[in-house]
Amino acid sequence: MSGDQKVVHSSDVLIVGGGPAGVAAACCAAEGGQSVTIVDDNPSLGGQVWRAEAAKPAVREAAAWFEKLKSAGVARIAGARVSHQPESGELMAETSEGICHLRYRKLILATGARERFLPFPGWTLPNVCGAGGLQALVKGGLPVSGKRVVVAGSGPLLLAVAAYLRKRGANVCLVAEQASTKNLFRFARALLAQPGKILQALDLKIQLLGVPIFAGCWPVAALGKEKLSGVTLRQGRRTWSVECDYLACGFHLVPNLELAELLGCETQNGVVRVQEFQDTSVPGVYCAGELTGIGGLDLSLVEGRIAGYASADLPERAGGLFAAREKLRRFARALNRTFALRDELKALPQPETVVCRCEDVTLRRMQAYNSWRAAKLQTRCGMGPCQGRICGAAAEFLLGWGMESVRPPVFPTRLESLIPSRQGR
Repeated sequence: MSGDQKVVHSSDVLIVGGGPAGVAAACCAAEGGQSVTIVDDNPSLGGQVWRAEAAKPAVREAAAWFEKLKSAGVARIAGARVSHQPESGELMAETSEGICHLRYRKLILATGARERFLPFPGWTLPNVCGAGGLQALVKGGLPVSGKRVVVAGSGPLLLAVAAYLRKRGANVCLVAEQASTKNLFRFARALLAQPGKILQALDLKIQLLGVPIFAGCWPVAALGKEKLSGVTLRQGRRTWSVECDYLACGFHLVPNLELAELLGCETQNGVVRVQEFQDTSVPGVYCAGELTGIGGLDLSLVEGRIAGYASADLPERAGGLFAAREKLRRFARALNRTFALRDELKALPQPETVVCRCEDVTLRRMQAYNSWRAAKLQTRCGMGPCQGRICGAAAEFLLGWGMESVRPPVFPTRLESLIPSRQGR
């Protein structure tokens, strides 16, 4: 279709988000005889975990789910970014080809999470990027063979990224985890109740043999002029520098709440509140995966299955998964306690460190105000292309600000998409 054409796509169940939770939800909703559409803003399904697996699955579990998705006859719309809700029971998405009106009876949100970035001197240098971001670039074809990489921040994603980069030929200099040794040992004990997780952890350790892993350690400055040349790290009272070509840095994950909040779903402590069938405070709207709390792949799959069955009016099948979900939620709670960010990280940025990269707003300028709204009005922080997805989470942690309600559109959108039209209806 032409770039200005509007089309309508209707289904019983619409799923926004093509990661593991969304894929599982789609398969299970289809089991109940529902017409199902899954939409994702990436060119292919899979999310960060299964990125590139949809086209040529190398992971057995991913291959099984994508085969099930294919045989279920689920309609897939890739490269579509949902921007707003023009009316009840309908979302609007933009693609490279035009505008798509997505109508539904039931809606499942599985929009996942993004990395939390914390600003520090030099973090805007070329070759300083998110841990998951660098992994995605490599999956997309970026060569890292022979490149020196430091992986730093917090969360189990760091080890997975380090192992992946090493497998692709990178020289992983070290992994710096801000969580304390005490917290990591406590987390290791929690793994005893999850044999599968123990095996995953051991596999990562084997893949990273010879790579130094420092606990209670974090980056304090990225070094270089035109591009990154090294990183300065701190562990206790010790500070030292390491030369590197890439710094892959992420401080755990932040749920992508924007669309859920736009639809009016109740949130609490930075996650969407759901009932036993993954149903939200908005009738007919379900949430699954990292949107309801950071918990990892297995929990995302179980929650996606429950939401899918519930949306297809199959409560018995959904209920059969409650026990597995509770076990995985206990693990998720231990995970988030372990990798909670320490207060020392609030001292990372200097007054002249840029916090909002889109609008070039420094910490000093933001500190002159007492709320996110006031800072936005006076400095334009959070009003650039990323719409506060990077600096907003940083401001929450650094300044203790709460984020005000989301306003449409969720993403930067062409004006024609916002003008009411009956074309194609």
